[in-house]
Amino acid sequence: MSRILSDRAGKTDQVVMLPSSLEDPNRSVPGLYKVGLLATCLSIFVFFFSLVLAYYWRSARPPFWEPIALPKTLWLSTAIILVSSVTFEAARRTFRRGMWRLASQLLVVTACLGAGFLASQLTAWRELLKHGAFLAQNPHSSFFYLFTGLHAAHLLGGLVAMAMVLFGRNKRRELVDVVAYYWHFLGVLWLGLFYVLHSR
Repeated sequence: MSRILSDRAGKTDQVVMLPSSLEDPNRSVPGLYKVGLLATCLSIFVFFFSLVLAYYWRSARPPFWEPIALPKTLWLSTAIILVSSVTFEAARRTFRRGMWRLASQLLVVTACLGAGFLASQLTAWRELLKHGAFLAQNPHSSFFYLFTGLHAAHLLGGLVAMAMVLFGRNKRRELVDVVAYYWHFLGVLWLGLFYVLHSR
């Protein structure tokens, strides 16, 4: 990393060397992406945790609670998002070794898998609608569409972040790591939601 002499060095009796990103307003401070990731994931976790609590609270009150038959396509969705997490981690580790071309190819594969996950979710919704399971049919179907729809929206945001890594000029390792960790978080989140939807 390039370094420059800080103007604060004159206030001490020693020479202070700082990363150039601390002096250049066009470059983010090291660690800023990780702080943003932590805040984002924490807020998403609290939001979905609150929804899960509401789901279990409502399922414990039988009137009008009629569990719908979950589409088998959800198993395919789960497999796809797990494989995409593996390819993203491979891309992250490849990038750390300086092989950006191969890492880019793995990121493209991951993006295709992410799109496949969304397509699989859309197929599941179409199957439910075909069998008459609408959003407002009963609380169980409402929670299903809410869980899957919100998760899909956050995963779409992950795809946008991945596109920024692929096509943006900023190829910092920290940015690649943060987007990968966010993707892994969405994978773990989906596993939790998948379990919840099958538990009641």
